[in-house]
Amino acid sequence: MSVTHLPATASANEVHDVLQRDAALIIDGLADVELIDRIASEMRPYIEATPSGTDDFSGRATKRTGGLIGRSPATHQIVQHPMVLDVVGKLLHRAKNYQLHLTQLISIGPDSPGQTIHRDQWAFDFFEFPDDYDVQCNTIWAMTDFTEENGATRLMPGSQHLPNSFEHTIDETVPAEMSKGSCLLYTGKVYHGGGENRSDNTRIGMNITYNVGWLRQEENQYLSVPREIAEELPDDLLRLMGYRTGAYALGYVDDLRDPLDVLRGSSGAASFGDSAAPKL
Repeated sequence: MSVTHLPATASANEVHDVLQRDAALIIDGLADVELIDRIASEMRPYIEATPSGTDDFSGRATKRTGGLIGRSPATHQIVQHPMVLDVVGKLLHRAKNYQLHLTQLISIGPDSPGQTIHRDQWAFDFFEFPDDYDVQCNTIWAMTDFTEENGATRLMPGSQHLPNSFEHTIDETVPAEMSKGSCLLYTGKVYHGGGENRSDNTRIGMNITYNVGWLRQEENQYLSVPREIAEELPDDLLRLMGYRTGAYALGYVDDLRDPLDVLRGSSGAASFGDSAAPKL
C-alpha cells in the first residue's frame, strides 16, 4: 500500500479516477516554490502569533493558522487553482454547488506525536453519509518537504469504504511524502492523520478544503475575512467563499437577496435560486 503520485501535467480526469479508487493521491510540484515562499512570508507573523493546540487531537506542539484569504493575497491562487477546482467539481458533482470549507496552515513542531487516525467528514456531527456520496474534497499543499521523519500526513489509501471506527492505528497507514510545492488531495472519507514529527524542524502544510454548498463551512469565511477586504475581492472568489445561495434556498439574506448583491450594495432580483434537480 502506498500513496499514488501523479505529475503536475496530469488531467483532472486522471486525478479524479485515482481519487475515486484510492480516496487520496499526490500531485508532484503543482505549485511554484516561489509562490509557496511568498505565502510563507505573508503568513509568518500570523503563524508566530498563533497559539499551539490545547488537546491531543489539535496537537499540543502544532499551530493551526487560518484566515488565509484575508491575510495572504498569494493564497488566492492556491484556493482557486483551476485543476483542483475541476477535480472538486467532479468529486462533488451530485450537489448543486460547492464552497470553500476551510483555509489553514498546519505547523507541526518537533517532538509532536502522531494524530489520531480519523475521517474529516466526522466534523459534520458524525453523520453517516452514503458510501457513494462525497461531501468533501481536501488538499494539503507542502509548504516544506513532507517526510516520514518530520510528520508527513499518514493515510490509509482505499479506506473510504470501511465502516466508521475509532480503532485504526498509525501502523495501518503510510506517509504522504512529497516535495515542497506538491499537493495531497484526499476525500472526507479516507482515514488519515498528521504524522509524528521526529525531526528538529517544523513541518508546514497548507490545508485548503471544499465541501458541498448545503453543509456548514468549518471556517466561517464571513468573519475570518474582514468585510473591507471581502469588498475588494473578485466575484468568483467570493462565490467560492460562500457569498452565494447553496442548493435551492440556503444562505439568502433577508428578502431573498443574494449574499453577493448585499456585499456589493446592488439590488439583484429576489429569488430562492435554481430548483432543478442535480444529475445523479
